[in-house]
Amino acid sequence: MQDNLKLQLKDKRGSKETIPLFLVVCTSGLNAPATARSALMFASIAATANCRTILYCVQDGIDIMIKGAVEKEPNIKPGRPTLKQRLQEAIEAGVEFQVCSQTFSNRRLGPDELIPEATITGAATLIDLALDADGILAF
Repeated sequence: MQDNLKLQLKDKRGSKETIPLFLVVCTSGLNAPATARSALMFASIAATANCRTILYCVQDGIDIMIKGAVEKEPNIKPGRPTLKQRLQEAIEAGVEFQVCSQTFSNRRLGPDELIPEATITGAATLIDLALDADGILAF
């Protein structure tokens, strides 16, 4: 188990400051795009609030990490942000993206099929993240 997943930064005086860890677990994808958009939105908000933010995608949540998938969002209502827009906001905010290795394997995907920002990690990583997180949201 990792000792501490929170980031520690040194300020100008040399003292350390711990950055809060915020975890968003996303199990919804193209089957529930409004829910997936919410996961991305809250991850972006946490990242812009100076939290180390990780969006962990499992089950259908992996959909939004597959290249080109967010462009296939069904039934987009005019004036509402799209999955593509929310994903871009999260990338720009510095959200880290992790994909469940078992879901990835079950879907028979190749690493080149994921967006470049996504990392494949195991279930034990999710447990470590949850144990270390200062806040968790699940969608």
